[in-house]
Amino acid sequence: MASSAQSGGSSGGPAVPTVQRGIIKMVLSGCAIIVRGQPRGGPPPERQINLSNIRAGNLARRAAATQPDAKDTPDEPWAFPAREFLRKKLIGKEVCFTIENKTPQGREYGMIYLGKDTNGENIAESLVAEGLATRREGMRANNPEQNRLSECEEQAKAAKKGMWSEGNGSHTIRDLKYTIENPRHFVDSHHQKPVNAIIEHVRDGSVVRALLLPDYYLVTVMLSGIKCPTFRREADGSETPEPFAAEAKFFTESRLLQRDVQIILESCHNQNILGTILHPNGNITELLLKEGFARCVDWSIAVYTRGAEKLRAAERFAKERRLRIWRDYVAPTANLDQKDKQFVAKVMQVLNADAIVVKLNSGDYKTIHLSSIRPPRLEGENTQDKNKKLRPLYDIPYMFEAREFLRKKLIGKKVNVTVDYIRPASPATETVPAFSERTCATVTIGGINIAEALVSKGLATVIRYRQDDDQRSSHYDELLAAEARAIKNGKGLHSKKEVPIHRVADISGDTQKAKQFLPFLQRAGRSEAVVEYVFSGSRLKLYLPKETCLITFLLAGIECPRGARNLPGLVQEGEPFSEEATLFTKELVLQREVEVEVESMDKAGNFIGWLHIDGANLSVLLVEHALSKVHFTAERSSYYKSLLSAEEAAKQKKEKVWAHYEEQPVEEVMPVLEEKERSASYKPVFVTEITDDLHFYVQDVETGTQLEKLMENMRNDIASHPPVEGSYAPRRGEFCIAKFVDGEWYRARVEKVESPAKIHVFYIDYGNREVLPSTRLGTLSPAFSTRVLPAQATEYAFAFIQVPQDDDARTDAVDSVVRDIQNTQCLLNVEHLSAGCPHVTLQFADSKGDVGLGLVKEGLVMVEVRKEKQFQKVITEYLNAQESAKSARLNLWRYGDFRADDADEFGYSR
Repeated sequence: MASSAQSGGSSGGPAVPTVQRGIIKMVLSGCAIIVRGQPRGGPPPERQINLSNIRAGNLARRAAATQPDAKDTPDEPWAFPAREFLRKKLIGKEVCFTIENKTPQGREYGMIYLGKDTNGENIAESLVAEGLATRREGMRANNPEQNRLSECEEQAKAAKKGMWSEGNGSHTIRDLKYTIENPRHFVDSHHQKPVNAIIEHVRDGSVVRALLLPDYYLVTVMLSGIKCPTFRREADGSETPEPFAAEAKFFTESRLLQRDVQIILESCHNQNILGTILHPNGNITELLLKEGFARCVDWSIAVYTRGAEKLRAAERFAKERRLRIWRDYVAPTANLDQKDKQFVAKVMQVLNADAIVVKLNSGDYKTIHLSSIRPPRLEGENTQDKNKKLRPLYDIPYMFEAREFLRKKLIGKKVNVTVDYIRPASPATETVPAFSERTCATVTIGGINIAEALVSKGLATVIRYRQDDDQRSSHYDELLAAEARAIKNGKGLHSKKEVPIHRVADISGDTQKAKQFLPFLQRAGRSEAVVEYVFSGSRLKLYLPKETCLITFLLAGIECPRGARNLPGLVQEGEPFSEEATLFTKELVLQREVEVEVESMDKAGNFIGWLHIDGANLSVLLVEHALSKVHFTAERSSYYKSLLSAEEAAKQKKEKVWAHYEEQPVEEVMPVLEEKERSASYKPVFVTEITDDLHFYVQDVETGTQLEKLMENMRNDIASHPPVEGSYAPRRGEFCIAKFVDGEWYRARVEKVESPAKIHVFYIDYGNREVLPSTRLGTLSPAFSTRVLPAQATEYAFAFIQVPQDDDARTDAVDSVVRDIQNTQCLLNVEHLSAGCPHVTLQFADSKGDVGLGLVKEGLVMVEVRKEKQFQKVITEYLNAQESAKSARLNLWRYGDFRADDADEFGYSR
């Protein structure tokens, strides 16, 4: 018990009973009470105290189910009022009590006082004084307590209270009803209005026995929408509690047992009532969830009338804090960054009826599956002709309607994506194919949950989960409610009507059918179509809704780069910019509604013509974006002028397929003029690093693919056999692998070892330097050494210029070069060699402009005058540019020509 105190007394006198304290848990009857202690780390101990010297009537008792001949025992007169008197006075209150007698069977008799000491109200005396109990027969008033009981009884008789009033007390006997003939009708008859009740028993945290007032129905009430840990009954009749079952039961008992409550009757399950118990201090259902004593259950959450989202929010609160039953909980998206959990993306494609492909802000594509829904599927095994190839979109009932709903609603639109869970990859079994990893999310547009809209139209069904499976939609309850509405209204898959049939003729590659169809399409002029698939930039598959057929369509008037093709025995590589052209066409027209004009067909039965999207001609758009060239067959078309003007504009930009336009004539003229003076053999390079002294490192473009392949293989090898931190002891001049700030491993050379925490390394393929701890270094495998592929970063310096020695001036020059050429492709020509590194001229890849000459024109550097005959023309051009910068007083020259007086101060020599 919570505490005890020993009353004082002389050592020679009779023993004084020990005063003990506790809290009233339950009133069994007018003379039997259960007292509990204070909880310490779990449910507290409890004991039954029978009031000494008095007797109250027995409450009704139901006949045991194991004794078929036994009958229910009704209340004795005034038994229930006596119990109620004590219940209202004592439940949850602190009392003190003394034990006066204990029988061999263990029954304890004593006195109970309201409050912390025996000066409080004597409960037995109060009962007798109200005429709700009598003194035990044969008791003699031979001590003060018994004298007071006798006086109380005489006063109650005189006042005709309780059982001493006129009549036999039959009006105090309850008409208890243990069963309900029609539970569904009983629940519906209350119209979800609160019913007054007393909680008589708590079976576990979420199941109670309640006495409904005023009609005295004794019913089992299960809390709607939740389930607490239970007590599992073993074969020997004992009960084994699940984790936190006892704590959950005490949580509910301490708040509801024998309290006056209101119950909203919401549904029924066999003879059990599903309901919500309302107490003046709050809603026990939400409290149990919030404290981590219960979990939401799908089968009954739908009937919860106070908002299922409140229950989910309370459960989420406990999960996030890992309270009690959620102590080992790991959120389905715990490993995702916030930016990967919630983002806005553009819908590019609809896959069947439960997945979409979206384009992220980064430009990457990602497949998103709608959480917790299942698209339409074939029911049964014999519904499909085995000799006919299954086309899911057209052959599975309602699949086409579902896809069309998503296509019209989403394609090209921006949507909000909230990732609910990542479904891991699963291997194939005998009945189920293999699945790759899936990102499952809730997708909304304009505040509308797309999955919920699909389900409400009967175009998808909701997946049912195991109760402990947390990988589900964050709006799962709304999905269930939407499905219930669809079933009730007979929508889509739940309709009793005939299943819609889509007879779509696929005439792609069927020459005979295409020939028959061609005149019809030619006469039709512009026909409506939906782009179903994009094979390449100029080759598409179209669905013609009016004609209900599929055709392969080739764009007329253009020559588009061919994509890669798989041929027998080899893979034919695609032409440059073929992938870009395909992506351009996909982003523009895939699954969009377009108009087509068919002009002719080829030998393979493919139709050739013009495709219009939002009033624009796709052939012209491809030419305009330098992804196609005009084909001579366009000359007889009415779109020829548009195509030519688009091509001319693209040529001027010198991008993509026109990147090398006019390059050939330059190659023919330049050698003739330059060979007499200097060798000009420019090669393409990629600038990777600019140093503080205006040197730079480049990679040869021709060997770039070899480096990419080596890096990929090296990183795969490192991922399989990661280096052990601290196992590598770096030495100066040694090649190693180093982990850069982006988290990737690169080849490097150790330049200096200051300490284990400060190792100076040089990245041999990129030219940059870094100081790292030895824990971020590892041994370079011989398979990826410089013997396999030499270091790819080569150092060069600009020819014909002097780098300023003044720090600020040199910084300006370096910053300009970094902005212009770092991480870009340029053209490089070696002009002359020197002790440090080769001196070169660099040209921009697109404009062919000289980078060094540009620095001179901006007044950021001075010209280095060389005497060699072959360089005189270039030197003259550089000196003219320098004079222009001097005249305009740019940068170095902003205070005029300083070289005459203080050239040494500025670090220059003439």
